[in-house]
Amino acid sequence: MMPKYRKKPVIVEAVQFTKENFLEVQKFIKRAWGPSDLQLVHCDKGIMTEDGAQVSLIIPTLEGNHRADNGDYIIKGVNGEFYPCKPDIFEKTYEPVE
Repeated sequence: MMPKYRKKPVIVEAVQFTKENFLEVQKFIKRAWGPSDLQLVHCDKGIMTEDGAQVSLIIPTLEGNHRADNGDYIIKGVNGEFYPCKPDIFEKTYEPVE
């Protein structure tokens, strides 16, 4: 029988990536990266910008670059790293704290 493990309860900061809060997402990430490190890529799953382009956010993670699409959560991990998380996984894994 394989051993089983429970994820430790850890509080993380996270924000959902949407058109309505794009500036909030930028500020959240720029605190760690700086303005020149923010990368966008054209993608049909991204948010619609004011000029009509659809873009997703490229997030450098410990495992390489990952794409955050419209509705994905961006999580700041316990070591200050950022990574995207699909909404269904986020909702199964995390709950709001006071």
